[in-house]
Amino acid sequence: MGLPYNIFIAAFSSIGSFLFGYDRSDGIIASVLTFDAFNNRFHNPSPSLTGAVVSTFNGGCFFGALAGGYLNDKIGRKRTIQVGAVIGLWGCAMQTGANNIGTLLVGRIVGGFSIGLLSMSVPLYNTEIAPPKIRGFIVGMAQQMIGIGFIVANWVGYGSQYLSGNAQWRLPLGLQMVPAFMLLVGIQFLPFSPRWLLEVGRDEEARQVVLRLHGTDTPEKKDAAEQQFLDMAYTIKAEAAVRSRTYADLWETRAMLRRTLVAVGVQVFGQFTGINVINYYGPTMYKSLGISSGKLLLIQGIYGAVGPITNFIFITLILDTVGRKKPLLFGAAMLVALFSVLSAIIASFPPGDGVTNFAAQRAGIAMIFLMSIVFSLSFGPVSWVLASEVFPTQTRALGTSVATCANWAFNVMLSEVSPIGMNKVGWKFYTLFIALNTVDFVLIALFFPETKGKTLEEMAEVFGDAQPRGIEPHDYVVNEKDEDP
Repeated sequence: MGLPYNIFIAAFSSIGSFLFGYDRSDGIIASVLTFDAFNNRFHNPSPSLTGAVVSTFNGGCFFGALAGGYLNDKIGRKRTIQVGAVIGLWGCAMQTGANNIGTLLVGRIVGGFSIGLLSMSVPLYNTEIAPPKIRGFIVGMAQQMIGIGFIVANWVGYGSQYLSGNAQWRLPLGLQMVPAFMLLVGIQFLPFSPRWLLEVGRDEEARQVVLRLHGTDTPEKKDAAEQQFLDMAYTIKAEAAVRSRTYADLWETRAMLRRTLVAVGVQVFGQFTGINVINYYGPTMYKSLGISSGKLLLIQGIYGAVGPITNFIFITLILDTVGRKKPLLFGAAMLVALFSVLSAIIASFPPGDGVTNFAAQRAGIAMIFLMSIVFSLSFGPVSWVLASEVFPTQTRALGTSVATCANWAFNVMLSEVSPIGMNKVGWKFYTLFIALNTVDFVLIALFFPETKGKTLEEMAEVFGDAQPRGIEPHDYVVNEKDEDP
């Protein structure tokens, strides 16, 4: 089947990422909280309660990502995604049918748990089914679907404002169940990760999956697929003979510690870019530029479409050509410059001084839009690719879980402190991101490796692992007695 099959698997499994984009804190819930019908139904909830609707979701995401490490090892990547879809259906149903704010909050926590689970399982699954030469594109599909989900949420929210009664808010929340149900049913027909199959002794099934992923329409393709399967099997069996699969493995050796720091670092640095501050509090930033309320939602809607378009071009044409490290360095450097210019504009032309400088307004909007473009050319897709590809199979699920948990933890922290910072110190708050991106640039330049084009089994050479011993390549024999645990 080859390349088209790979792309189809990545696109379909990334429905989980679409749900992430639709349901995230600046997605559909941001529109729902503004609807009159919603506020009337829940007796005009206080700002602290509406804030809890947002923050509890992010907290649920953290614990979902944490649980994902265990589940992906225990039942596999495919089944974990299905579990995430089931929990997502449960959480979405609770939100849609909520008759009091307590039920809505619990639904948001459950929905967040589902998204946290999917946010680490989908890139992990796609990493393990992707050919090395297009792994950036395949795994970057997750970021693409997040962006599409966000766009759909914006337009569903826009259209729902014209509905009457409780349908105004129940319908957009209920639509979350459509992608969750599609994922639950459809992924049953996708293959298991071949690397997980090898871990649990289902060797012949793993071999057949590898052949389908690479294609067997020519002798050359079949030979290449067979060779990759043997390399994969040897490395995974050798690792299994010496690793214990515990969190301690993530820092047991110098090489493993470096892998863990790179994976966690790239996820945390993605938050340090400040992109989620823009996503969550874009209208506040536009107000600081003196833009009227009537134009805020229009600008934010256009902003939401810029990232996915740029991301698609990047993962399709650039990522697997230039690699991982160069885009990250480019992103950090550009964001330092963009935040510097934005800070200078707001400091020089503060709103409320009685004079509107339209040139400054346009320049400020341009800086914010350019930040979205730069993020989509760097940390957006690369953070998901790098965090899941650097680990050996035995610790890949645990390592990706830890890295994704770090992402969500800093997401929650920045979402809580950012409105306070913007309110208290104004433009000076943006200097925080100038400093953070400067530090990111230095650390990436000094310590991040280039992983472009390497198979997952070749990462041992990149990070300088000691070669595992347990079996030799010529001793490996396919276990044809597959058992479904």
